Amino acid sequence: MRSIINEKNLNNKKILLRLDLNVPLERDKITDTTRIDKILPTLNFLIKQKAKIIILSHVGRPKGKIVKELSLKPICEELQNKLKKKVKLIKENIKEIKSKNFFSDYNEDVFVLENIRFYSEEEQNDNKFAELISNFGDIYVNDAFSCSHRAHASIYEIPKFLPSFSGLQLDLEVNALNKITSEITRPITCIIGGSKISTKINVIKNLIPKFDNIIIVGGMANNFIEYFGNNVGKSIKEKNCDKILEEIISISKKEKCKIIYPEDVIVSRDLNGSPQNKELNEVLSDEMILDIGPKTIKKITKIIDNSKTILWNGPAGYFENPNFAYGSIQIAKKIIENNKAKKIFSVAGGGDTVSLLNNLKAVNEFNFVSTAGGAFLEYLEGKNLPGITALN
Repeated sequence: MRSIINEKNLNNKKILLRLDLNVPLERDKITDTTRIDKILPTLNFLIKQKAKIIILSHVGRPKGKIVKELSLKPICEELQNKLKKKVKLIKENIKEIKSKNFFSDYNEDVFVLENIRFYSEEEQNDNKFAELISNFGDIYVNDAFSCSHRAHASIYEIPKFLPSFSGLQLDLEVNALNKITSEITRPITCIIGGSKISTKINVIKNLIPKFDNIIIVGGMANNFIEYFGNNVGKSIKEKNCDKILEEIISISKKEKCKIIYPEDVIVSRDLNGSPQNKELNEVLSDEMILDIGPKTIKKITKIIDNSKTILWNGPAGYFENPNFAYGSIQIAKKIIENNKAKKIFSVAGGGDTVSLLNNLKAVNEFNFVSTAGGAFLEYLEGKNLPGITALN
């Protein structure tokens, strides 16, 4: 995989730049600019090299139809503010634009083609559509790691027609994930949460042989708590998971990887109720487990202190309510403390984890925070991502 950072002769070259600008929008207002902020280094590098930039991206799921509310217009305005440079949104139908006249018709150096998913050919991975778009550029750059698990035309097919490179953010994502899956500094610990263990089973199975500790938190921990003979009351849990748990426990024993689940919990009768600390054998049938308890926090922070590498994917509880955010906050604080002391290499990812760190204004306190969801998990599963394969 060649990185664009090593290319110096980009003056006046037309760069087709695939980005993930799929940011949350409310009435044309961006509510979280994290994804935009992360790709600014690539844009600034290309601008400094005096390249001409054509951005390809999407917002939402318009399913091949023009949806006014999913226009990239507010994103162009945000880019313009952050780059302090005119950014031109091209609203014309891509199929009707004459590539030879593309730049001569305008004075700008940064263009954004309207939502690429307004065209059904994008998600159909249409080769002819990709070839048509490739005619606009001299070079293709993928800086959308979070879309790279999709075999879509702008991710997988365009590299067949142009010299292709990775962007700076994609490089950072892959290097960070390699450090926790290939270039490992032990002891290494994974803290993993989420509501459904079935969605993370392949990640856990792939990480067990490489990791020393896997700490199960969040909703999926309730399955472990119940499996070992405790009542979880009204807590969120996944049905018919015993075979999955038996498989995880069996593999972990064989690979000498410790599986840790909560020893005590914080419960309430509803999501807006008052928190109460309980031992596992004290949870009542009308109570919900909504956070980890103090004994569990102490155990997890001790494991973090004894680790050299940490992967965190999934909060410890229902962090949206401050009454049940304490466990997640203490995990974040301990990782940050060790990070500042340069005792640890830390990677966090997943939408809820990123939201939590944004709330704490702690995104920059980790070695790397990934905004990728599906691509992040599939990489951890050991899958080949189409976008990475195309660049190779």
